[in-house]
Amino acid sequence: MAASEAIGLGYGGVSIVRRACGLSRKAIAKGILEIQEGESPSEGRIRRPGGGRKKITVSDPDLLAALESLIDGGTRGDPESPLRWICKSTRTLAMQLTQQHHPISYVKVAQILHDQNYSLQSNRKTEEGEDHPDRDAQFRHINKCVKNTLAAGLPVISVDTKKKELVGNYDNAGQQWLPVKQPRKVSGHDFPDPEVPRAYPYGIYDLGRNSGFVNVGTDHDTGAFAVASIRGWWRFEGRYLYPAAGQIFITADGGGSNGSRLRLWKLELQKFADETGLSLSICHFPPGTSKWNKIEHRLFSFISSNWRGEPLRDYETIVNLIANTTTAKGLKVTCRLDRRKYPIGRRVSDQEMERVNLQRNKFHGDWNYIIEPSK
Repeated sequence: MAASEAIGLGYGGVSIVRRACGLSRKAIAKGILEIQEGESPSEGRIRRPGGGRKKITVSDPDLLAALESLIDGGTRGDPESPLRWICKSTRTLAMQLTQQHHPISYVKVAQILHDQNYSLQSNRKTEEGEDHPDRDAQFRHINKCVKNTLAAGLPVISVDTKKKELVGNYDNAGQQWLPVKQPRKVSGHDFPDPEVPRAYPYGIYDLGRNSGFVNVGTDHDTGAFAVASIRGWWRFEGRYLYPAAGQIFITADGGGSNGSRLRLWKLELQKFADETGLSLSICHFPPGTSKWNKIEHRLFSFISSNWRGEPLRDYETIVNLIANTTTAKGLKVTCRLDRRKYPIGRRVSDQEMERVNLQRNKFHGDWNYIIEPSK
């Protein structure tokens, strides 16, 4: 149309039409040439066949094969490679493809997977807790203590035990890309049985450095195991990251192996304080508010996302999956396997508790206290 108008205007028509409609002189000149050659536009289509940007799978013919190699467990290559444990989400797939010289966005990865007849298949569980009358006041107290401790350059760690996992070919909640109607085959039931090995991942999340340390236990989740995990973090990482620290601030749930009323937890913390000379300041979250603990949504949630839908067949698989958990904001995770025994039923006597150098805070001393090294 622009070319036809330019021809009708005669000399200078191309410039007039260009200024009026914004088309380039080259496009108008090309239209004039088509008119002079007697070409007419096809019905319902202006662009010539083959015109426009090519599909990414056409411009990069090796892309589909590269993508298939990342999501197919049988062609991922070396099972020791970190790639085997992290190529789950579309963002991770896009990152790995780009590193293999196949630049692509995670949105396009999802489109291609759907075009190739893949879908996400999983189940999902949710939990809810109860409120405590002093919940908000305790949150404000924890927030104030954390800010002050971080400002002083001292370590602040959030600790908790992740949900214990059955080790074997059992169902693992979550989604992963698989061909439609071809989910992984796992055992038809996962009833508790003493013969089935368990994994107890106890995590330590460093708020100041956005790093995680996970100690995977194989025996029982006890107060001794919880403090042994914290001790492992201090020996392998903490004392090198905070060489001048004289205090560690710990936020923990109100129950479990690090519960506020658990005597063994306090006794083992006293042993740890005596060994290191560190002052341990502990704040527990109110009952029913464990999901507010930073470790839940800054460490455990990403671990669950990384291994979603992957059967945890052995301890090596669990350690690799945890250790190769990363985030866009730079989270790094160290993971160790702990095969030591932590027997249950350990009773702490009143005499032992008297030796715990515990100083309770004026506000909810049952939740907030400091354990100093023995004098």
